[in-house]
Amino acid sequence: MDGPVRLSAWRRENLRTTLWLVPAVLVLLAGALFVLTYALDRAVYRGDLTLPSWVTVGGADAGRQVLSAIAAAVITVVGVVFSITILSLTLASQQFGPRMLRNFIRDFGTQFTLGTFVATFVYAVLALGSITSERRGDFVPHISIGVALALLLGDLIVLIYFIHHIARSIQLPEVIAGIARDLGHAIDAQFPVKAVQRGGLSTSSPAEPEVVSHRSIADGAIVPAKTSGYLQFVGHDHLVAIAKSTDTVIELLHRPGHFVTAGLPLARVWPGDAAPAVFAALDRAHVTGPHRTLAQDPTFAIDQLVEIAIRALSPAVNDTFTALTCIDWLADGLCKVSTRHFSEGVFRDDSGVVRVIELDPSYSRMVNRSYDKIRQSGRGMPAVMIRQMDSLTKVLEYTTDPEQRAVLVRQADMILRASELSIAEPEDLGDVRSRYEAVLATLALVSTGARHPGAPEVGLRQ
Repeated sequence: MDGPVRLSAWRRENLRTTLWLVPAVLVLLAGALFVLTYALDRAVYRGDLTLPSWVTVGGADAGRQVLSAIAAAVITVVGVVFSITILSLTLASQQFGPRMLRNFIRDFGTQFTLGTFVATFVYAVLALGSITSERRGDFVPHISIGVALALLLGDLIVLIYFIHHIARSIQLPEVIAGIARDLGHAIDAQFPVKAVQRGGLSTSSPAEPEVVSHRSIADGAIVPAKTSGYLQFVGHDHLVAIAKSTDTVIELLHRPGHFVTAGLPLARVWPGDAAPAVFAALDRAHVTGPHRTLAQDPTFAIDQLVEIAIRALSPAVNDTFTALTCIDWLADGLCKVSTRHFSEGVFRDDSGVVRVIELDPSYSRMVNRSYDKIRQSGRGMPAVMIRQMDSLTKVLEYTTDPEQRAVLVRQADMILRASELSIAEPEDLGDVRSRYEAVLATLALVSTGARHPGAPEVGLRQ
C-alpha cells in the first residue's frame, strides 16, 4: 500500500543521512569474515587443511609485525579521511549553505570509504589478537593475515576513489545535478506516473472534501500538536485506521515540510467529542524533526536549488552562471511535475468512507517557490530574467490543463514587470520582451492543441 511505501522511504532517507550505518555494517561483515578465516586457520593448525607455501608469512613475530603495520597504516588513513570529510563539509556549508550538509552526509561514497577503512582496521586487530602461543606451538592465522593484506590493497583503491569522488562532489554543477536528481525521485514518489489520466479526471469528487471540511469547521474540534518541529512524515494509512476506529473524519492542517508548534492546531476532528481519543493516537502517525526531508516534501529540493541560486546572485558571490544552472534544473523538475496528476488529498477506508483530508499539494506553490526568490534576487540582471523566461517556455510545453498555464503566465508577467522596472539598457529589455512573446506564443500553441516540432506529446493533453 501507499502508506507503508512512504514510511519505508522516510526510514531509508533517515538511515541514509548518517555516517555510522554503512561503516557499522561493514565492521560487522569484517567480523563475520574474520570468524570464517579464523575457523580455516584453526583447521590448518590442526592439520585438517593444508595451505600452499606462498600463503604462509613466517612465524608469530612476523605475523604480528605485518598486522600491526596494517592496523597502524589504516587507522592513520582513517584520520586523513575524516579530516578530508570534515573539510568538505565545511566548504559545503560556506559555499552552498548549511542545509546542504545533509546532502554530503548522506553521500554513499563517503560512508563506504569510512566503513572500508574502519572495517579493515577492526579485522587486522582481531587477527592480531588471535596470534597465540600454545602447547603445539605458536598459532599463526596465515589465511587471516593474507586476507588482511588483500583488504589493504583494496583500501588503496578505495582511497584513490575517495579523493576523486570528493574532488567531484564539491563542484557546483555536481551538487546542483545531485539535488535535481533528488527532486526527480521525490516527484516520482509523491506523484507517480500511474496517477496520470488522459482526461485529467480524479476518482474523488472535488466537492466532497469541501463539504466535509465545512462540516469540520462548524462542528469539529481542534487537535493540537504535541511537539514542535518540521513535519517530516504523515502516516496516512495509520490515520485512516484511527479515524475508522473512532468513526471520525480527520482534517490535517499541515503538510510535510510545514513547521508545527506544540500546542497549536495540527488537525481538526469531526465530530468534536472524539478529539481526545484521536489526540492520544495522532502523535504515532506523525513524525516531526529539526529539519525537512524529501520523503513527502518535493518542495524541499526546490528550496535547496533556489538557495544556491540566490547565494550565487548575492553581491558577495556574484556568480550568475551558477544561478542560471539552478534555473535550468528547476525547469527540468517543473516539466516533470507538470505531467503528473495532483491528488485531492482525500483518503478513504476500505468501505469507501472519507476518513482523512489533507491539504492539497499545490502546483502553483511549487512554481512560485521555483521562481519568486530568484526573480527578486535577480532584479536588474538581464541574463537571469531571460533564462527564467526561457524556462517558462519549456515548462509550458509539458502542462496538462489551463490552471497550470495560468500559473506559469503569471510568473512571466511578473518577470516582465520586474525587468521593465530594473533594466535600464533598452536592448537588454528588448531581449526580455522577445522571450515574453515566445512564452505567449507557446501558450497559444499548447492551448489550441498545436505544438512546436519536437515538443512533448503530454503538452497536447487537455
